Amino acid sequence: MSRSLTPARQLWFTRALEVEVREVELPPPAPGEVLVQTLCSAVSAGTELLVYRGQVPEHMALDASIEQMRGQPAYPLQYGYACVGRVMHRGSDVDDVWQDRLVFAFAPHASHFITTPAAVIGVPAGIEPESAVFLANLETAVNLVQDGNPRLGERVLVLGQGIVGLLLSRLLARFPLGWLGAVEQIALRQEQARQAGVHQVFDPRSDTVALRNQLAAGKGADLIYEVSGAPQALGLAIELGGFASRIVVGSWYGSKAVTVPLGGNAHRNRLQITTSQVSTIAPTLSGRWDKARRFELCWDLLRHLPVQPLISHRQPLSDAPRVYERLHRSPEDVLQALFVYPGDR
Repeated sequence: MSRSLTPARQLWFTRALEVEVREVELPPPAPGEVLVQTLCSAVSAGTELLVYRGQVPEHMALDASIEQMRGQPAYPLQYGYACVGRVMHRGSDVDDVWQDRLVFAFAPHASHFITTPAAVIGVPAGIEPESAVFLANLETAVNLVQDGNPRLGERVLVLGQGIVGLLLSRLLARFPLGWLGAVEQIALRQEQARQAGVHQVFDPRSDTVALRNQLAAGKGADLIYEVSGAPQALGLAIELGGFASRIVVGSWYGSKAVTVPLGGNAHRNRLQITTSQVSTIAPTLSGRWDKARRFELCWDLLRHLPVQPLISHRQPLSDAPRVYERLHRSPEDVLQALFVYPGDR
């Protein structure tokens, strides 16, 4: 078992609109720890852009369910939550079964990192690293489905077709719905939504009249998901809902101001507005479901869902400044960006 230092590259958010890659040396794993060599890590165009843009609330943890992200955010900081790699070295007291095992970790972007077996999830046989890296976002999509509880014949609308929105649409397309629609302005995402099985895709800049007319015939949407990350989309969701419609808000707006028009349809229509966050299980399900069961479902889905075509960019970690700049200024060009670590394979 090697006791030498391991050179590693880590991504750091140093201030708003700035990231840098730092070279560090990691010590050998201590007793009970493992050293993971990263193969790929997925960039979140939602939460990570809030961190990149400096739009995270100052007094709110990035993720209270992940130990290394429980503190209040302050630059410089590491962030990221979708790494897939292979266990390179084990500390004492770590079972042999972990050696060379492919694992998923809710860990920041880095070529290598030290963690514990309890903090990683073994990737089942038959699932490739570039599919496994979607585990976090797919779990979010599954959680949204569970929180929304779509029903037979319902008219369901998804606002936003980023990666979470597209994964959600693919899951909803499996249900016997009466109609499935989406709102998205980026052409690349619109086409992916159609391929996912969405019946109609509307551009919010030009198709809002057609969307209102479509839903008016059925007295509004039964279920609306807001996963666009745009604060104004919540107002659109309220407008498009019918009597006692359900609205599930999966977006995290960070410190962006959100104006919620509660004086009109929201008041008279008895709308049910629910926030959804993947760190926990819906109370109505928690007696039977836990995170382990939900992950098991996600792994099964990843065996069948065609997620790798959603990867539009594979870049080395050294290109991180350009990747985030592109996501910030030209999101229409990117679906899922991955950092790949070819030198570490």
